[in-house]
Amino acid sequence: MRARQTARERTVRERPPGLVASVAERGFLIGGDRVARGGGGTYLHHDPTTGRPQAEVPLAGAAEVDQAVAAAAAAAPAWRATAPDERARILFRLADLLEAASEECAVLGALENGSPISVMQPGYYTAGFVRHYAGWVDKIEGRLVPTHGNTGLDQVRLEPYGVVGVMPPWNGPMMGMGQKAAPALAAGNTVVAKPPEIAPFGAYRFAELALEAGLPPGVLNVVAGGPEAGEALVRHPLVAKVSFTGGREVARRVIEASAATIKPLTLELGGKSANIVFPDADLDAAATQAAFFGVVLLSGQGCALPTRLFVHDEVYDDVVGRLVAALQGAPVGDPLDPEVQMGPVVTRSAQERILAVVDRAESEGSGRLLTGGRPLTGPFADGFFVAPTAFGDVDPDSDLARQEVFGPVLSVFRFSSEDEVVARANETEFGLGAMVHSADLARASRVAGRLEAGMVVVNGPMTMSPNAPFGGYKQSGYGREGGREGLDEFLQRKNVLFAGLD
Repeated sequence: MRARQTARERTVRERPPGLVASVAERGFLIGGDRVARGGGGTYLHHDPTTGRPQAEVPLAGAAEVDQAVAAAAAAAPAWRATAPDERARILFRLADLLEAASEECAVLGALENGSPISVMQPGYYTAGFVRHYAGWVDKIEGRLVPTHGNTGLDQVRLEPYGVVGVMPPWNGPMMGMGQKAAPALAAGNTVVAKPPEIAPFGAYRFAELALEAGLPPGVLNVVAGGPEAGEALVRHPLVAKVSFTGGREVARRVIEASAATIKPLTLELGGKSANIVFPDADLDAAATQAAFFGVVLLSGQGCALPTRLFVHDEVYDDVVGRLVAALQGAPVGDPLDPEVQMGPVVTRSAQERILAVVDRAESEGSGRLLTGGRPLTGPFADGFFVAPTAFGDVDPDSDLARQEVFGPVLSVFRFSSEDEVVARANETEFGLGAMVHSADLARASRVAGRLEAGMVVVNGPMTMSPNAPFGGYKQSGYGREGGREGLDEFLQRKNVLFAGLD
């Protein structure tokens, strides 16, 4: 079954000339200088909406990573010694600049990875994280601990690691910088960021605005690249800590590379999050949120998105009917159109991979295709679009039920009891997010406590707040982003004992 056309015919809008290409042409940011070529070659970036090339992205090799780390190491002592109020002032200024550039940042994101400007505002979102961590700079405090016999003075000091490596994801490179680079800088570290080659522009723009805000050269360096650059960054002996967001397979290589120097990691990885609808829920809200957060948002390309929908038998047909109507009416098209809520997926290979998952699920009888499952036609035929897709009555043992698709594909299941649905929701290698819909808040709280997930949302939209920790259980990773916990990821604890003091 193909997704029907939305009510209003949509077309491809005129693209802003040179916006993406100009960011790419400026190249790497190393110690305040721009480097236009790298040892990793180039990547030809395509506009996800049109399929047309729009920029040649220079890629870093090991040499450029080494230069960036050297610049960060040289800048580290002075940045660590910078007064907290001055570090905070720079970060607050960066947050203001991000907000002022919000329209440009939204357009850049649409051209970079297909995020609709009506839904994703990376400038505002990133500014929230930067401002949150700017407020922590002068509140990084240690403590005194009692000593045996009440002799001496025992301090616990919080100190930066030094040079840290951060690898933001392609589905939100600017936002990833806010979640990773902002707390690292607030804690007094210097940073080398390696955004992925398929979506580096938001990370570069973040760094440019940071320099404009007064961040000293070398404190933040950005080198886009592929696996070679990533491995060089993780293995580098001067990099003391790494924060990575991405898939499990790449994470395993990051873990292996980190073993050479036994460096600590923060990993935010994949998910197969559950969304549970009990019969007493607000069914219209539950179906609408299932459609938006499970399929439409980021075209399903989000690790915490609830791509497994569990619906109680009593309301299964009702919810599925509302869900299909919501998906078939979702405004899909050019992410530069302010009325569009769902754009393309990030690359042609991603589109082909997702459609192959759908074809395999159909051929294996993994579920009943309810809607979608095909590329868009008409004005968007050349873009990387996959129609909003849902399968009903999915086989719980199928790959469709168990493997992360990372695309606009939702799996719908029936359940009949609380114990059953909790067990099935937890029957996954992942544990990043979950949603629960029920008017019985005692039950919702009880279920939330039993779910093996780092974040559970009850009766509301799935959001990430700068002041709240976010991270996973099980193979969804370890460590946290957001809140005080996100700052702690970039601080070491030192014990200093002054012995013999009366």
